[in-house]
Amino acid sequence: MLLSGEAPSAEDIEAVTRLIGRVPQGEFRVVVRTALGEPVVLLNAPLLEDGTPMPTLYWLVGSSEVHAVSTLESDGAVDEVEALIGLDAIDAIHTSYGARRDALIPDSHTGHRPSGGVGGTRRGVKCLHAHLAHWLAGGDDAVGEWVAGQLDARGATRAVRL
Repeated sequence: MLLSGEAPSAEDIEAVTRLIGRVPQGEFRVVVRTALGEPVVLLNAPLLEDGTPMPTLYWLVGSSEVHAVSTLESDGAVDEVEALIGLDAIDAIHTSYGARRDALIPDSHTGHRPSGGVGGTRRGVKCLHAHLAHWLAGGDDAVGEWVAGQLDARGATRAVRL
């Protein structure tokens, strides 16, 4: 076991399976929920059950949130937020995220390791979903905070930041 905290219930596993369209392949915890208890953000172990690296520590799975962020991305928000926040600040977010994820890997692990920062990205913004998930889970992520503000302005989110 790589993650501490309460293991997901059978209902959580069923809900996550429905939300992502398949059975989860690694250990996870639900760390953000809607007011009705539906999973919104998962904390993933950095290694799947078969040892495959999992770079996405925080995964946005809430259906309305995923849809809303996809709409933002299709409207060109990735380039907009990257220009607004700046690459140096985004690099710092990736470094912090990667360090948090890597701290969960056992010292005894000798196989492949996940790399990059938010969602496995090395530089810039690749996925607004992953940044929002990180921010909702309490991470210091200016990109995720900006995304949350955009969604709030559109009335498009039910999730509440930890």
